[in-house]
Amino acid sequence: MRHILGRPRRRLLALLGSAALALGGAVALPGTAQAANVLTNPGFESGGLSPWTCTGNLGSVVSSPVHGGSKALQGAVSSSDNAQCGQTVPVKPNTAYTLSGWVRGSYVYLGVDGGASTWTTSPSAYSRLSVSFTTGASQTSATVYVHGWYAQGSYQADDIQLDGPGGGGGGDTQAPTAPGGLTSTGKSSTSVSLKWNAASDNVGVTAYDVYAGPSQVLSVSGTSATVSGLSPSTSYTFTVKARDAAGNTSPASNSVSVTTDAGTGGGTGFKQAAPYLYEGWGDPPNPTTVMSATGVKWFTMAFMLDSGGCNPAWDGSRALTGGVDQTAVNQIRSAGGDVVPSFGGWQGSKLGANCSSASALAGALQKVIDAYSLKAIDMDIENTDEFENEAVQARILTALKTVKANNPGLRTIVTFGTSTTGPTYYGNRLIEQAQSLGAGIDVFTIMPFDFGGGSDMYGNTVNATDGLKNKLKSTFGWDDATAYSHIGISGMNGLSDQQENTTPAIWTQIRDWANSHHIARLAYWAVNRDRPCPGGGVVSNCSGISQSTWQFTSITAGFTG
Repeated sequence: MRHILGRPRRRLLALLGSAALALGGAVALPGTAQAANVLTNPGFESGGLSPWTCTGNLGSVVSSPVHGGSKALQGAVSSSDNAQCGQTVPVKPNTAYTLSGWVRGSYVYLGVDGGASTWTTSPSAYSRLSVSFTTGASQTSATVYVHGWYAQGSYQADDIQLDGPGGGGGGDTQAPTAPGGLTSTGKSSTSVSLKWNAASDNVGVTAYDVYAGPSQVLSVSGTSATVSGLSPSTSYTFTVKARDAAGNTSPASNSVSVTTDAGTGGGTGFKQAAPYLYEGWGDPPNPTTVMSATGVKWFTMAFMLDSGGCNPAWDGSRALTGGVDQTAVNQIRSAGGDVVPSFGGWQGSKLGANCSSASALAGALQKVIDAYSLKAIDMDIENTDEFENEAVQARILTALKTVKANNPGLRTIVTFGTSTTGPTYYGNRLIEQAQSLGAGIDVFTIMPFDFGGGSDMYGNTVNATDGLKNKLKSTFGWDDATAYSHIGISGMNGLSDQQENTTPAIWTQIRDWANSHHIARLAYWAVNRDRPCPGGGVVSNCSGISQSTWQFTSITAGFTG
């Protein structure tokens, strides 16, 4: 939720780093292809990356811009990572191959590990790259790659092709050992998260194939995976097999049976009415007073920021534990309620932007989860430093995937801005990245205010939410009911920065619509402002309109999903 009320919206300057480009010599044009493409998922039409893997988790599958089909790869280059994405395939020794592909962006490279590469400077249109190489005398596998260049912006790649005879049948005929210790680390109504112990191989394991019953449902390079698109209240039996570069496949792991959650309308089964409470300004009310007057049980506690060195603190300055924020949490829990901390917001030093890696960010989130034994966390992703930074988007989603796997039952929420018709470019990209990374996000919450809602805040909120529903359907393959059950609405009571006016009557309409469509979450900014001050303008401790004290919280408490 935005830090608002008279505070300027500072845009961060994007600094373009300089880098010395080491350019290779001329490359001969390739000869005629010897065989069909030996790469898997060459055009990313599966909607996921696998079996491609990308450094820093900076790769994602996007629907625009594409060269062919409906999908393409996008690498979110940073100043310290060129977002290299690669795939290892079996090849034959002493054999000529031609690697080609279509790329878009500034200084994009295509090549093979330990061998030839080529590049283009084309920044705005897809260009075709091609390079030839011959495998070594005993070579049975090759890793092809595509990457951008440091601080040069995101790149896209599509329709990558490796022409030549497939490998296998050479010197390596030994299969990997079976993966062991397969277990489930979490589940929802539509997904199951799994992990297992690594297999061994005389040359090396290149992929793990995940099976649901007899059907392969996923292929990954690591030792964990989240299988999505499952049916609620359904039992699935999973196994995993290891595969090497020559195509040799191991015996199956032990099996694990998991029954997905029931959910509501095929969704997550998670329902939360949780208005924002902020101890940082706005005459913070006693939460038990509000709970007693309204019946609300959950609060979204704002904001968890970075106090320096990727260390979480309330507002970046108040201690994680032992201060006024913990006092409020204790009061809420003593009264039979609970909290979901919100990480981020519009301004301040944010953990997502300042932690150096996804693992470091996951560690910071875990500190808060452990400090408060949390059941849910909210990542409020806004502004140019997080929402409009593709690398940071990937970092946040990967960290959420990690803590979800490490804390079975934890619900993860992402909150972001919207247009009146649904997610913006960066909102769509966030959703696509969540799917591509298998992040398992439980609730995608939009903020329908300061979005051009004008005088029709009810109609435009419904339009925006339906736009989000349609995007979730097309990205995840969900039906209407399942998509709605993964949606949250987080509004603003009374006057917004744009002088949009959400009255108690309009908020009641929105609440009733949310209940009838069985969405997952209803929140608003903020309980601090849930007091009357008609003509008071946009201020921190009242709504600027006529209303009863705690009226918006009472309405929100009637959300049941």
